[in-house]
Amino acid sequence: MVGWRELVDLPGIALTGIPAKIDTGARTSSLHARVLESFERGGKPFVRFAVDWDDIAHEGEAVQVDMRGITSSNGETQKRYVIKTPLRIGGHEFRAELSLADRSDMQFPMLIGRTALRRRFVVDAGHSWLQSPLASSIEAPAIRSKGAPTP
Repeated sequence: MVGWRELVDLPGIALTGIPAKIDTGARTSSLHARVLESFERGGKPFVRFAVDWDDIAHEGEAVQVDMRGITSSNGETQKRYVIKTPLRIGGHEFRAELSLADRSDMQFPMLIGRTALRRRFVVDAGHSWLQSPLASSIEAPAIRSKGAPTP
């Protein structure tokens, strides 16, 4: 069981305690990030990106699994890099696809969509922090945008 907001970790890119909105209306999960470059390593496509919110300024790299058109909450379709990385919610860890997007106009730096939740969690929309009990006093972080991700 998860609440409508939870703290999540991305251990594959060394990020912990990310405030995330749980959104069954969204198909794909999304991380507030600015793409710095795409490159190849060992014949595989990679993407290097920067995340920046509150006191967090971090660069990460991940295998790029796709570049796809994703329809945002305002109905606009954007081409976004998609990565696959381990995601931890409470004591549950699994691999999830995340699109990299400018979420500076959103309240949360991360959104967990229904594909990541499917067959893993039930969402209690009336509660928060069910898997993050120490987070009850947390407010959504301030996101600083240094430009939108570029394909």
